[in-house]
Amino acid sequence: MSTAIPAGGGKAAVLGSPVEHSLSPVLHGAGYEAAGLEGWTYERIECDAEQLPGIVGGAGEAYRGFSVTMPGKFAALEFADDVSERAQAIGSANTLVRDGDTWRADNTDCEGIAGALDELVGKQTAIGHALVIGGGGTARPALWSLAERGAEKVTVLNRSDRSDELLPLLGGVEAEFIDFNRDLEPLAMSVDLIISTVPPAAIEGREKELGHAPLLDVIYNPWPTPLATRAASNGYLTVGGLVMLACQSYSQFEQFTGVPAPREEMREALFRHVGWVAPTGVTRKNR
Repeated sequence: MSTAIPAGGGKAAVLGSPVEHSLSPVLHGAGYEAAGLEGWTYERIECDAEQLPGIVGGAGEAYRGFSVTMPGKFAALEFADDVSERAQAIGSANTLVRDGDTWRADNTDCEGIAGALDELVGKQTAIGHALVIGGGGTARPALWSLAERGAEKVTVLNRSDRSDELLPLLGGVEAEFIDFNRDLEPLAMSVDLIISTVPPAAIEGREKELGHAPLLDVIYNPWPTPLATRAASNGYLTVGGLVMLACQSYSQFEQFTGVPAPREEMREALFRHVGWVAPTGVTRKNR
């Protein structure tokens, strides 16, 4: 049974390295204020994978949970006493929640992907063929989310073959794994959407070939990315990483505090903090 939250409030933090630019305190701080949670604080703690067990294991009772960014997501999964089904399937955790004398791991990155996809194509729109660029840590929740969404086919574009590692995330979805040694334009023009999980430098010079479908680019700084600019200039809807960041934070907030997340206020605070004009974080340019 979970330990009761201290009457004076609680504490949470984001763990990562580097962590000084994390925007999670903006989201959670706005949530505390909007929800009227007095005495709650949220901080940044510099922490690499090796330090995570000591920091979390030694955290005082006031700490109700931790958001975990790179490079600690795999260490968080290994450290936890209990693991959610989706975190186990994805193979990493971005959330640690105190549960009595133990810690439970979850992965809400998949909710970030799902929320961003809802804005990109709509909640009820079926996904036929999706292209995922990259095979690293962010690709994992993206692939899992596409499978959960019922995508018919997923193509993974990555410089190295990681099919053995990534294929289980897709369940029975038809999958194809390719590298960059081909003309990518016909592929990009044939898919229903693209999810890019890589830094802009990883696809530098290939944006013209790839910018031919609705795009979720998990990068939010700088924004727009060259790929997002290319896709938007071709008339396609683009959604940036800030939407994903906001959507993954809501469940974290609720698991830490036990109260519903004030989603609109948290999202608005995030976009206001970075100076985004569009309140939805979605951009489009006409053809």
